[in-house]
Amino acid sequence: MTTVFKAGLIQTNVSNEMAENVAFVREQARLAREAGADFVMTPENTGLIGANRTETLQKAQTEEEHAMLAACRASARETGAWFLVGSIHVRVPGEEQIRNRSYLLDSDGGIVASYDKIHMFDVQLAGGESYRESSTFRPGERAVLAETPWGVLGMTICYDLRFPYLYRDLAHAGATLLSIPSSFTVPTGQAHWHTLMRARAIETGCFVFAPAQVGTHKGSNRKTYGHSIAVAPWGEVLADAGGEAAGFTIAEVDLGKVAEARKMVPSLQHDREFSAPALAKPPVARAAE
Repeated sequence: MTTVFKAGLIQTNVSNEMAENVAFVREQARLAREAGADFVMTPENTGLIGANRTETLQKAQTEEEHAMLAACRASARETGAWFLVGSIHVRVPGEEQIRNRSYLLDSDGGIVASYDKIHMFDVQLAGGESYRESSTFRPGERAVLAETPWGVLGMTICYDLRFPYLYRDLAHAGATLLSIPSSFTVPTGQAHWHTLMRARAIETGCFVFAPAQVGTHKGSNRKTYGHSIAVAPWGEVLADAGGEAAGFTIAEVDLGKVAEARKMVPSLQHDREFSAPALAKPPVARAAE
């Protein structure tokens, strides 16, 4: 198993039109490979960001017919790079809701693994932005690990980032790499993005890769934070694509850093069982004698 490789994180500004998004990803995948990327990754919602719930549901495609998945599989075959399709909207026959699904592809374009986003982003932000993913997407029910040529990958998506127990479980199960493809909002990104990404890497002793959406999205006017990022197990930021433009960034990865970090602070070996928290009751006052 090779311990050194280059990760290419594609940062996109997708519209609600699949064809133009496919063209951009195909071009950036080629350029990232030419820049040395062995493992190319795209953000959450790589296929499109719909104008609204109705359009998002209407434009979702099945796995077998999905134009973005087919394009990424072709890019993997043509470039010889492994590929993480951060997520696309997948329709499953017989289900009313759709899936927000990530795919790991090998260098032949074969599907190695897929993961459905578990945690739904249902929030009302202070600036008036409101999101209710659970009205559109059916949550996943299982964590996913997959073998790559460099190590075991734990697959997650965006809002999963805020649930650290998922990442600790992935690390305990063998993950040394973590993918967190995202479409972070600007307010939450400014407040939490870098802190949470570094925390997940430090807590688990894993490399974290988070390709992201950026900018104002044509057809929806949604705004995303960008800053596609790669973080080493000790918390160092290896690459940051910034918050201004779509494109790609390259991170050089040395898997030896995983063992280094875990040796210095072996917290994964220090878990202990404990009782569930319970509110302590104040002592009962004793009557005067």
